[in-house]
Amino acid sequence: MNPVGAVLMILGSLFALLAGLGLLRFSTPYARFHSAGKASPVSFMLIALGAATNIGWDGAALLLVASVAMVLTLPVGVHLLFRATHRTTAGDHLADDDLIGAEAFAADRRTEATDASEDR
Repeated sequence: MNPVGAVLMILGSLFALLAGLGLLRFSTPYARFHSAGKASPVSFMLIALGAATNIGWDGAALLLVASVAMVLTLPVGVHLLFRATHRTTAGDHLADDDLIGAEAFAADRRTEATDASEDR
């Protein structure tokens, strides 16, 4: 095994461990999502880079595709989890809810669009 690859895989494993500890230690769901959402792609890319040094060009290309897919899709997934959690939990932990106005505006726009399509 390549020593550089081994060090990268150990670093990636430590990042994953830190993300897991963040999931256990943080008190709000928002902080938990933030911990998992930030550390998991970094840990995956470090582990993939370490593995790529050992498996050759074909495997490295596949790991690159998987890394790009993760970096592109993970922020959207974490955002949707944030939004679902925000909508379904009581807002006791938020002093000012900035999303109330934005969601009311979006609901009004949807109502206007539905009314306009029914008039046609």
